[in-house]
Amino acid sequence: MATTRILIVGDTHVYTWEEVHPAIREAVAEADIAIHCGDIVRMAVVEGFRETAKRSFVVAGNSDPPYLWKALPTHEIFEVDGLHIGVTHPIWGQEEFEPPRLLPDFVEDGEHTADVICYGHLHVPVIATYEGVLFVNGGQGYPSFLVPGTVAWLTIEDGVASAEIVEFAPAE
Repeated sequence: MATTRILIVGDTHVYTWEEVHPAIREAVAEADIAIHCGDIVRMAVVEGFRETAKRSFVVAGNSDPPYLWKALPTHEIFEVDGLHIGVTHPIWGQEEFEPPRLLPDFVEDGEHTADVICYGHLHVPVIATYEGVLFVNGGQGYPSFLVPGTVAWLTIEDGVASAEIVEFAPAE
């Protein structure tokens, strides 16, 4: 089977696609699938993301305006090489939380429906496994004071998922 490389980015918090860091725009174009885990802020960024990506999934976040909540799902699930990949950004979130709190968004008939859950909101990179589910948060989609800009890459090969965090810009 082929290898699929999936870019996971979130929390970009900008108004235009051109404001998204050039390293992210380049990665979106290179990825087999590009995921934006919310707090994308404006439809112009959604459109730029979708136009640049080969295949994309975008969800609304808690900092997105109400018109984006209506236009975008709060969570998605799709399949790659037999693995079910969930995408979310907890619009209920203000406080920090542990990844298993996201599991209820991906349950059907009492069973977990996601093998991997990609999520935003925390601005902190996370790769962790709980209850057999791999959780991946790419971190903050822009550099800021003391916080580097990061994304995650999820690689699916022969039905096995692995993830890595990549810093694309140092803290300012």
